[in-house]
Amino acid sequence: MKKLKIILIIAIIIFAGIQFIPTERNISNEVPETDFIKMYDPPENVANILQNACYDCHSNNTAYPWYNKVQPVSWFLEGHINEAKEHLNFSEFGQLSDRKKRSRIKSIAGQIKDGEMPLFSYKVLHKEARLDSEAQALVIEYMQNLKI
Repeated sequence: MKKLKIILIIAIIIFAGIQFIPTERNISNEVPETDFIKMYDPPENVANILQNACYDCHSNNTAYPWYNKVQPVSWFLEGHINEAKEHLNFSEFGQLSDRKKRSRIKSIAGQIKDGEMPLFSYKVLHKEARLDSEAQALVIEYMQNLKI
């Protein structure tokens, strides 16, 4: 029992200690000219869907939930956001070649159609990211008809 108390105390000290390790936040105060919505001016309903279901992970400006202030959750979220932005960053979409833009657009439509995006783990905590069939169809149709 004494060993269990010591292990618990050490775990609490470590947990408390890691709360002081900062993480880099994915927050920008500006919308660059290369931002997808700024460049292509989608209909408001499509823009809202993209901002609510995609932009937190796939842009340079994340609206963080309260639990992001708790380590190791913050590390997990930052890693996830950085990985997502490697695949698609709506804030820097205009910097891509036309070939890559078309490829990303096709991928967006395909992943939404296949239910791969938004990720299940994101939808669990963000009800606004749960796309019904109408919202999915709106985004897919917009992406398929977008001329680049």
